[in-house]
Parts: sequence; structure tokens; C-alpha cells
Amino acid sequence: MFKPFTDQPIVRIGEDGKKIGRWSLDLEAAQLLRLWRDMVRARIFDEKLVTLLRQGKTSFYAQSSGMEATQVGIAHGIRAGYDWVWPYYRDQGLALAAGFPLKDLVAQSLGTNDDLCKGRQMPHHFGSAEHRFVSISSSIANQVAPATGTAMAQKYLGSDEITVCTFGDGATSEGDWHAGLNMAGVAKAPVLFVCENNQWAISAGIATQTASQGIAIKAKAYGMPGYFVDGQDVLAVREVIREVAERVRSGEGPALVECLTYRIGTHSSADDDSRYRSREEVELWRGRDPIRRFERFLEAEGLLPDAETLSGIRAEINAEIDGVLAEAENNGYPTWDSMFDDVYADLPPHLEEQREFLRREQEAL
Repeated sequence: MFKPFTDQPIVRIGEDGKKIGRWSLDLEAAQLLRLWRDMVRARIFDEKLVTLLRQGKTSFYAQSSGMEATQVGIAHGIRAGYDWVWPYYRDQGLALAAGFPLKDLVAQSLGTNDDLCKGRQMPHHFGSAEHRFVSISSSIANQVAPATGTAMAQKYLGSDEITVCTFGDGATSEGDWHAGLNMAGVAKAPVLFVCENNQWAISAGIATQTASQGIAIKAKAYGMPGYFVDGQDVLAVREVIREVAERVRSGEGPALVECLTYRIGTHSSADDDSRYRSREEVELWRGRDPIRRFERFLEAEGLLPDAETLSGIRAEINAEIDGVLAEAENNGYPTWDSMFDDVYADLPPHLEEQREFLRREQEAL
């Protein structure tokens, strides 16, 4: 059993890829390769969306490069597609690893005809009831209290589903965060809170956000255990999340997990991070690449495929994403008058009047 409130992060593999402490590997080679593949897929997706942004094909994106071990570890630690996830806006790696369809994620980012929201939602704000991902919001921490409500409903219904609520370190400075955790503690709601602590809330470093020694320790105030994990170590994240999720599922109440990680890219497409953090810091963490760290582990265990095989997998992922992007663009974009659809079964007279007015204006152009 992992211990809460440790001073040092829980870790499985070191920077050199070697095992830390005594533990047994409970994953087959194919499962380990799947972890690696999911991290690489998240990285490539990230890079391609940045390119699309620069080409003007989408207008907003929040990069996640550098955080793959945390997000993939979370996805592999929960019952993906069964537990409900209230994600934060940088969770594309989590979503993809949890089985969220790539084509739906792309269609939403581009606002094409295949987008479930028909382009009406802000780009990169995906969600799907079918896949149990609640729609992302740009607002900080506003998903925390509703996530607690979801978990309370699960408890009252006697379900063994749990709710997983993720957020960045900046969210922990918001009132909604404290209200959500407080109520979850009182109600013993089956909710797993996960802080993806990338150490920057836009331009505010973690030291300017809190006077406490970290995020996990704040769980004490709400009567739940708090776990501090090395978020660059995909095995540590997966194992802690899996164990804590089952603890939550068994009726022992909520828990908080803090994964210490780092975002290599900017906060969002509207940010210039060179104005508030040094290039030396970014390069330091780029050198702590979680994907390369896991590769070193696989190599040390004699499980890393040869370079040709790894290159082939990367090429396969590139082709998959390129194909989905091309298909999304070829399927076209919603017409202007689709904004009148899907809200009312019968369009009210005043909206019918507006649609006709706009139609005449369009015809006159």
C-alpha cells in the first residue's frame, strides 16, 4: 500500500531508468509497450495540433508535452470508459489513452461537421457522454464541485463507478476547488481528485500560489489522504492511481493525488512563456522527458524494441493522425444556419424570423 503525505514523491523508476526500491513488475511486455505508445501518441498529437494552430485551422489549443507520463498513467489507473472523468483543459493525453476517439477530438478542435457540438463550442473543449468525459471548460476549478456532485449521485445510487476529477496546480488557488473538496470529504463521495502540478498557473509559479509545502498535504484539511507522486514516472502514476481509485471505489471516501510534472510548451496558444520563465528551466525539464525516461527503463529491463520497430510505431501514429485530420477537413464545416438547429424541437417564431432575416442577408451578398 502506498503511504499518503510523504515528503518525497512516490517513484518507481529513476531518471536513469533504473528501478527505485524493491517492487515487482506486474505488467507484460505488450502492456509496457502500450504505455510507451500512448505517451508517444499524445506527444505527436500535441505537435500536430500546434502546427494546425499556426496554419490558422484552429484558434485555441493548450499544449501538454512533458506531461504524458501523468496523463497516460491516470488513464491506465482508472476504469476507462466506466468511471466518469471531469478533465481539465490540457488532458488530451489522458483522453486518448482512455479510449476517447481521435476523430471526435480532432473534429471538435477543428469544428467540422463531425463535431458533436457542430463548431459551437470553443476549440479544444471536447466531451462525450458515451465515453464518460464531461465537456472541458476554460474556467479554472469550476469542474471540481460538479465532480463531487457526480460522485455523491454515484454513492446514493449504489454504483461502483467513481468520479475522477483532474486539474492543474492553479485550480487549487480557487474557491471552487476548496468547496468541492470540502463537500466531498463531508459526504465521503467516491471521487478521486488528481492535481497535474506542472508548476505554472499561466505565469504564476507554484511558489507564488501557495504557502504550503505542496498540494497533496492540503488533503489533510478535508479529511482525506493525499498522495505525492513523481508525475514524470508513468509506472508510479499508474500504480498509485490504480490503488487509490480502488480505495475510493470500495467506499473509503475521496482522495487527492498530486503528480509533480512540467509543461514544456506555453500555457496556451495565447501565451508567451518566455516573459515569465527562463529558457534554462525549460531545457532542464526537457531533459527530464518522461518518454525518454521510460525508454531507458525498458532498455534496462531488456524490453525496449529495436529502433526500426519503434520508428515504425511512430510512423503508424503519424499516419493515423494525419488520416483523421484529412478526413475531418474533407467532411467540411457546419453552415451558418445550423446554429438554429438542435435547441428546440419546433423553432419559436422569433428565431424563425431571425433565420429568415439572415438568409435574405446572405442571398443579398
